[in-house]
Amino acid sequence: MNHETPDRVPVMCQLALGHYFLNCHEAPSDIWFDSDTFAKVLVELQREYQFDGILVNLPGRPPDWKDYLASHKKIGDNKHLTWTSGLETIFPPDDNPQTYRPGQQPLERADYKSVDVNDPATYRLSGYVWNIWHAPELWGIDPQADLADPASYPAWFTSTLRRVQQLAPEVSAHAEVFSPFTHLMELFGYEHALMALVDEPRKCHDILAVLTQHALAQVDLYAACRPDAILVSSAFAGAGFISRAMYEEFVVPYEDPIYRAIRRHGLKPYVHTCGAIGDRLDLMSQTAVDGIDTLDPPPLGTVHLEDAKKQFGERFFFKGNLDAVNEMLNADDPTFEKAVAERIRIGKPGSGYILSTACSVAPHVKPERLKKLAEFAIQLGQYDV
Repeated sequence: MNHETPDRVPVMCQLALGHYFLNCHEAPSDIWFDSDTFAKVLVELQREYQFDGILVNLPGRPPDWKDYLASHKKIGDNKHLTWTSGLETIFPPDDNPQTYRPGQQPLERADYKSVDVNDPATYRLSGYVWNIWHAPELWGIDPQADLADPASYPAWFTSTLRRVQQLAPEVSAHAEVFSPFTHLMELFGYEHALMALVDEPRKCHDILAVLTQHALAQVDLYAACRPDAILVSSAFAGAGFISRAMYEEFVVPYEDPIYRAIRRHGLKPYVHTCGAIGDRLDLMSQTAVDGIDTLDPPPLGTVHLEDAKKQFGERFFFKGNLDAVNEMLNADDPTFEKAVAERIRIGKPGSGYILSTACSVAPHVKPERLKKLAEFAIQLGQYDV
């Protein structure tokens, strides 16, 4: 990440939550809702796969979360949790859970036509709070709390990160915050958020400015725990969702202050953006971000690692570029092995490359295949130091 020469190419993948559900003994609901359990499985699979780092990609949870449960039962392959508020969370065996209103009705989202950025009651609804914490009533979060103030956040917000650091102090631990643009997508729902960019651009700018302050507060909270890096998750800012011009207008001005804040804390900022980002690497290079995660190759994206290294290898560190579907999940062994060897061959020169899947490791990727990544890095990724 510093473009220094390590002993070998490092390996670090983000695992889909469904992969933990399928390959760890703990109940999916405990992995998702219990800070200590999630920290435990993060470290467990990091050790099994010999990854050189851990991304803590969920915020902490309240230690008394089970007190908010009214009932739990299994229906078919899915586990259903019913909360005292009447909401229901359904856990498939291999995918992220979904929370619903009674009768499995969708959670309420903000309406971009009537939302008032100065009135939290118009947008702190059950479908949105801190991106993945659906339903603030589950946790007793004050709906009027000033989320731009780090002091407004409960102590357990950083509990998973702190627990990982206790369990694996020798491992590079990274925190994650969601970009203002991701928050915007969650706030209105993806279809309506994209419509809002066209119908109400000024209002979107006003909301993005507020959401940036929330993200900056979360950076301060995580930075106080001294992780090695902070990832800004901006998954939906690639082509296919928004154009290059929209990226320049609605993403860059709001992510750059976050990168700068992370750097002021003496930490490394990097960004996770899925899909086709080959047409906006130059825009990313104009911000203070140090590294880029994912780098989806064709056909999922538009980034060839060799081209990215040639143009921006001295500017960024890169993490990813292995096709999570066609080269990891569905590939035969020769295709998989060739892909890994190629990424090491291309990424290794000059350092600044972390071997990883472009996006999250799919739930059904076999553990044996993931173990091979570290083996290849040891065999092919050694530096002469």
